[in-house]
Amino acid sequence: MTKLENPVLMATIGGAQGIRGEVRVKAYTADPTALGDYGHLHSMDGRVFEILELREMKNMVVVRFRGINDRNAAEALNGLELYMERDSLPDEELEDDEFFYADLEGLEAYDDKGINYGTVTGVFDFGAGDLLELKGPGKRPVLIPFSEASVLEIDLEAGKLLIDPLAAGLIDDPDDLKGLAPDKPKKKK
Repeated sequence: MTKLENPVLMATIGGAQGIRGEVRVKAYTADPTALGDYGHLHSMDGRVFEILELREMKNMVVVRFRGINDRNAAEALNGLELYMERDSLPDEELEDDEFFYADLEGLEAYDDKGINYGTVTGVFDFGAGDLLELKGPGKRPVLIPFSEASVLEIDLEAGKLLIDPLAAGLIDDPDDLKGLAPDKPKKKK
C-alpha cells in the first residue's frame, strides 16, 4: 500500500457496466479517454488500480481494471475516488495559461492594491466554467470565476493570485474598497 503525499483527484468510479467487471468512471482529465495515459491510479485506502481497457461513453468512460473480473467486484467500487501523486503529472505539457487545480489550492488572492481576499481552498466546475473558492480568516467562503477577467495573474512561486475584485464579483463598486487597508507583509520568525 502506498500513501500519497500530494494526491490529485483523477476520477470517480460510478456504477458497474455489464457483467465482465467494467465500471463507469467520471474522469477529471481534459480528455477523459486519456485517463489511462497517467499510469496506475490509487485509492486513499492504499489500493492501486491498473487500467486494462478504456472506452468513451457519453460524458464518461467505461473502464476495466486489472483484478476486477465480475459485476460484484465492480459494484463494490462504486463511489471510489482515484488519485495519483502530483509529482507524476507532466508539467512540461502544460500551456502557459494552463494549471493543475491542485497547484491553485493554497494560493493567496490579492488585488492590485494589496488587499487580501483569502486563500484558494477549492476549484470547482459545475458545468458553467471553473470557479475558485476563496476563504479568508473569519470570512465565509466565496466563489469567483476562474477567468482571464477576474484572475489577472498567477504566480505559483510566490503563492499568489492577482484578481480584479470587480470582475470577480467580490465588490459592486470600486468605492467599496475605500477604508480597506492592504495586508502588511508578515514577518518571519
